[in-house]
Amino acid sequence: MTIAIPSRRLLLAAAGASLLPLGAGATSLVLTPRQTEGPFYPAALPADMDNDLVQVRGQAARAMGTILHLEGRVLGVDGRPVEGALVEIWQCDAQGVYDHPRQPGRERRDSAFQGYGRLLVSADGRYSFRTLKPVAYAGRSPHIHFKVATSTGRMLTSQLYIAGDPGNERDGVFRGIRDPRQRALVEMKLAPAPGLEAGALATSIDIVV
Repeated sequence: MTIAIPSRRLLLAAAGASLLPLGAGATSLVLTPRQTEGPFYPAALPADMDNDLVQVRGQAARAMGTILHLEGRVLGVDGRPVEGALVEIWQCDAQGVYDHPRQPGRERRDSAFQGYGRLLVSADGRYSFRTLKPVAYAGRSPHIHFKVATSTGRMLTSQLYIAGDPGNERDGVFRGIRDPRQRALVEMKLAPAPGLEAGALATSIDIVV
């Protein structure tokens, strides 16, 4: 089941600040850039695939790593919430290991980390996940994969990065985003979240489809 994660209002500097004038009194949001799905989208969906990736249903253990509360909204280019959108995220565990048959060293994977989650956004387009701060692995800077499917058939696949991470400029996938306005839309600005959970981080970023 989908859990209710407390929401903390953070500045949406990356997610909602880039506006393009269309004409008198009209504005349009910049689209979130599309990126590769990558090789590690789940080959089979886990039994537990709610929006809390840190706690697997039926297990007492909590996933290793720093907890990240990720929230935001799914918006259209007109700035209006996209009701009924399905948001999926997936990522490696705190050791850099995905839950996927093609993952080398999969036997080392943290079985307490769900690795994948999904939810339908609320009426105001809002989504929220309790997951892990992403970590780097060979050839990639820290990132979280995500996919959005709307009820009208629009689809977006992309990745989220940690703003200011020194590995971003060495990451070929990140560098593939040429427009600095679009880069800002996939860079997570992390902040401490003591009001949500001790030792956790939080970020808020809108997805524009």
